Amino acid sequence: MSSHAIPIISISHLFKSYGDKRVLNDINLEIYPGQIIGYIGPNGAGKSTTVKILTGLIPDFEGEVRVMGMDLRTDALDIKRVLGYIPENAEIYDVLTPLEYLLFTGKLYDLSDTVIRDRAERMLSAFGLGENLNQRMDTFSKGMKQKVLITSGLMHNPSIIVLDEPLSGLDANAVIVMKEIMSRLSKEGKTIFYCSHMMDVVEKVSDRIILINNGIIVANGTFEELKQNSGDSLEKIFAHLTGETNLENVADQFINAIES
Repeated sequence: MSSHAIPIISISHLFKSYGDKRVLNDINLEIYPGQIIGYIGPNGAGKSTTVKILTGLIPDFEGEVRVMGMDLRTDALDIKRVLGYIPENAEIYDVLTPLEYLLFTGKLYDLSDTVIRDRAERMLSAFGLGENLNQRMDTFSKGMKQKVLITSGLMHNPSIIVLDEPLSGLDANAVIVMKEIMSRLSKEGKTIFYCSHMMDVVEKVSDRIILINNGIIVANGTFEELKQNSGDSLEKIFAHLTGETNLENVADQFINAIES
């Protein structure tokens, strides 16, 4: 990756604790423009904490985080302008219509009403929600709300996109569309930081996979590189590196308990 001399995201010696529980333990990462990074790990490994620090939602941490050369501690607002964030479960204001919600979030990025209306209409129509633009979202399914969140996170055309389980609640066709969108955005030079439990998707879309366990990075490389050490599928690599190699036994115990 030396051709891109300057990383777009640089994390060095990142630590985070809650009380006496250390959640992130000396995380060091360099991410370059146009990469799709698959960031994976078991529940409680520190994935969401990393994402919340990166997006400026958790301001107190030890270490240094730089985004496009800017220091997250001093330039958080400028960094938020170039970031798009799509969380798994956002508190979406569901008394609003998608258009009202996007007018509200789009203004945070200084987009004009005209641009917001135009993009919202075209993006939501592409997602099959053209008819629902002015419908209150309290009647929407989880997948429909997720499409509005995805639109909201991408509408300002950010350089860096942080996705935390973005496919949650989407049907199979929408997942295919979303994978294609990610791949197109990275070809345009956008950087995508993608957290997920969906190993098959991570395996297919990521240029680089980073596995975190107990707040420590235990693997960082391409899928091919990871495969050489630990197994032939990302699921097996994941199980091997997180020390969960007897998962069939767990399933046996569970089934035996039902049947006994």
